[in-house]
Amino acid sequence: MRKQVVTEGMRRLGISHPFLQGPFGGGLSSARLVAAVTNRGSLGSFGCQPLDGDGIGQIAQEIRALTSGPFALNLWVSGSDPGGLDFTAAEVARVKRLFAPWFAELGADVPEPKSPQDVGTPFDEQVDALLEARPPVFSFVFGVPSAKILSACKDRGIVTVGAATSIAEAVALDEAGVDAIVATGFEAGGHRVSFLARAEESLMGTFALVPLCARRVKAPVIAAGGVIDGAGVRAALALGAQVAQIGTAFLACEESNATAEHKAALFGEGAAHTTLTRSFTGRLARGISNRWTREAGAMEHAPYPLQQFFTRELRKAAQAHVAVAGGDAATEVVPLWCSQAAPNLQHKTVNALIDALIADLG
Repeated sequence: MRKQVVTEGMRRLGISHPFLQGPFGGGLSSARLVAAVTNRGSLGSFGCQPLDGDGIGQIAQEIRALTSGPFALNLWVSGSDPGGLDFTAAEVARVKRLFAPWFAELGADVPEPKSPQDVGTPFDEQVDALLEARPPVFSFVFGVPSAKILSACKDRGIVTVGAATSIAEAVALDEAGVDAIVATGFEAGGHRVSFLARAEESLMGTFALVPLCARRVKAPVIAAGGVIDGAGVRAALALGAQVAQIGTAFLACEESNATAEHKAALFGEGAAHTTLTRSFTGRLARGISNRWTREAGAMEHAPYPLQQFFTRELRKAAQAHVAVAGGDAATEVVPLWCSQAAPNLQHKTVNALIDALIADLG
């Protein structure tokens, strides 16, 4: 067996393999998944974007009960777009009218947020809880935390990992002193995490972005987007990355909190047809094309996270409707986040996936 090189990025993250699990927001992460990945010598990650401060503390405890190894908690630095939390009654009424036909089809009333707390938790509250929880790794997207927060992480021995979708964002993270930078290409499933320009203006592919960033920053680069197997990991390393981030392949594993319908879709024919849309959350994200993206994709969406409040409630209504009446609402009106590389997925458990990755890396 070929001796594996241990990169500086691997050392900083405390991992034995040159790949890690990407974090999933929207309730798709699970403590079980994080622990399963970490216990195999990689880095499990939990997307804390939907959680309040108490929830972040609780999930850190749950993960630590399952593993003694390193893990990451992930937050969105930019927790709202203009109007997303400071919304007016008129704006809520407008959005309710847009969603009314969809809820009516599912036999449900359109919900209404009564306060910003119904819609999302501010980043400041979340990061305070994260610092108290002291995860080994703090990963973040949609921006750069303040120098005060990064300093607090260093004081607590928390490794910091930021995400970039452009050269400029990678340089900004490097100048801020983060410990590692995720260069994420537009092939990736889920949200485009741009913060210096509109996401639509930052659609560079992974294998163009990685070498461009690696030559311009001091921090180790982690490649993300379209990496689902050993071949992708090897390609990322050859282009200057020190670690590869794997998202959709872990999302498809039974240990994740994705629904059975979502996991089945990742292995289905529809996974070959993904699209970038703002219609689910108000922010640009890649998922499998379905009825919602086709029919609601062009409607005037609300800003994040107000738009996400309504689609989150629509997802609950869809699941309730399917449980009683059947039908395809569980896949046709909900987000099915998915990488462009998903048609090559093969494995359905963490152990099977990591076994294959290790064997392929030789």
